[in-house]
Amino acid sequence: MLRTTSGLALLFVVLGGSAEAASFPCDKAEAPDEKAICAHLPINDRDVEMATRFEILKAVLPMGGQSKLREDQETWLTERRSCGADVECLRTTYDARLKVLRAVLSEFAKQGPQ
Repeated sequence: MLRTTSGLALLFVVLGGSAEAASFPCDKAEAPDEKAICAHLPINDRDVEMATRFEILKAVLPMGGQSKLREDQETWLTERRSCGADVECLRTTYDARLKVLRAVLSEFAKQGPQ
């Protein structure tokens, strides 16, 4: 449970401050979706939250859960890329993914020590 607690603490520290960079280097952004994420702070903030929650879940979920998490993330990234530079599409896509990641993290936290 210590790893879960420290992961949750990291999440709150990261999300507590304002995110100034996307989860990838904006100076290397080439794809339309990446450029739009870097150019729009609210989308950028969603990207940082999504990446942070993903990394925490990847660290705390059991192996089977990790595999499913990675598969779902790859599917989601394909959806995100299909948005191109459409900011509203990106917002909707991020909001849907964040809803799932928040729910998984919440459910994991409710389980308590194993």
